[in-house]
Amino acid sequence: MTICSHDREHLFGEIVNEEMQLNEYGLIVQQTWQDLIHHIPNIELDEFVCVPNHLHGIIVILDTMVGAGSEPAPTGKRYELSEIVRQFKTFSAKRINEKRKSTGTPVWQRNYYEHIIRDDNDLHNTREYILNNPLKWFFDEENLNRDRAVKYSVGYKGTK
Repeated sequence: MTICSHDREHLFGEIVNEEMQLNEYGLIVQQTWQDLIHHIPNIELDEFVCVPNHLHGIIVILDTMVGAGSEPAPTGKRYELSEIVRQFKTFSAKRINEKRKSTGTPVWQRNYYEHIIRDDNDLHNTREYILNNPLKWFFDEENLNRDRAVKYSVGYKGTK
């Protein structure tokens, strides 16, 4: 899944030498992500990256609600991705707004992008995309320093 900051504001830190340097809000995002497993049963967290104005992460929703057989049927609640994202956004926005003393200020865009991973190859490609996302920031349209970065990159043949 991908979740963008409100108005794609650069809120979570900056990319320095192709590595994300999380600021205090980015650290809140990372901690809230990692804490999801303590609040939502039957999920596992896979790759995750937070860049200046969005995050990418893989959430594995475990299918533990199988038929009963000789055992009693499970009674635990299974959370849909939309509910997991809602909780993540709510918890992280509350903590970020407490830090910046701005209760009620939007932190996240209204929606999110989801992709269902269908096989091992898709999982591998999605993990690679997430892990390499900070490297691609140099050329990202959302990078506020993109024009300067592109101008001074190796092989650039544009005008000065």
